[in-house]
Amino acid sequence: MKRLLLFFFIALASAQQLFAQIGEYRNEFAIGGGAGVVLSNVGFMPEVPQKWHEGRIGGLSFRYTSEKYFNSVCAVVAELNYAQVGWKEKILTRDDVPVINTVTGQAEKFQRTLSYIQLPVFARLGWGRERSGFQAFINLGPQFGYYLNSKTEMNFNLAQRNATDRTSKIVAQDTMAVQRPFDYGIAVGLGLEYSHPKVGHFLIEGRYYYGLGDIYKNSKRDYFGRSNLNNIVIKVSYLFDIKKTNNPKIK
Repeated sequence: MKRLLLFFFIALASAQQLFAQIGEYRNEFAIGGGAGVVLSNVGFMPEVPQKWHEGRIGGLSFRYTSEKYFNSVCAVVAELNYAQVGWKEKILTRDDVPVINTVTGQAEKFQRTLSYIQLPVFARLGWGRERSGFQAFINLGPQFGYYLNSKTEMNFNLAQRNATDRTSKIVAQDTMAVQRPFDYGIAVGLGLEYSHPKVGHFLIEGRYYYGLGDIYKNSKRDYFGRSNLNNIVIKVSYLFDIKKTNNPKIK
């Protein structure tokens, strides 16, 4: 319940940002796209030792700028992305060395890549130049996702894994399919934008996403009590203006 209340509070704040018009008027719309890398893991409970899973992200971006309030440029940003997230297991012995498979003679490796369509909706505050120069910004808001498919990469047979030497005996996730395709959570990002009046807007952003939902069912009868996604995104984007505010004072 606490997760849902926090989620809807962020969504409400984003909606209020869209309709607020109490500063210097703006009516600007820009579209474009972006791509980057995603570092992710899954918050399993019981805990599964993990490294960061590396994936890709890319898609479309839309931005509506509504006002400038004092020194803050206020906007709403929405994206439609394809993202590869998941987890990479850290399979170690009690001495923190890789577990060697007794059949292949290689260190055991396992990772699962989950593909999602993601829709983040952000309230955006920017400080700096709007038309020509640099602007720092922060994004905050809800993110929705829908699971598409998964891919498993491993170098051993599941039936012949070295269960004796590994410290973690939690392996149910290796064979379980995603049970809850709908994902939702909260994302926050910090970035820098360079704008040119004739060329457009170039952005680089670092973003963190915390999933409020779980990929597996989490009742008392289920194996995992929690299995939420956690992502770190490094992304570059380009936007071009479709509509600009007719105000020569905007710089």
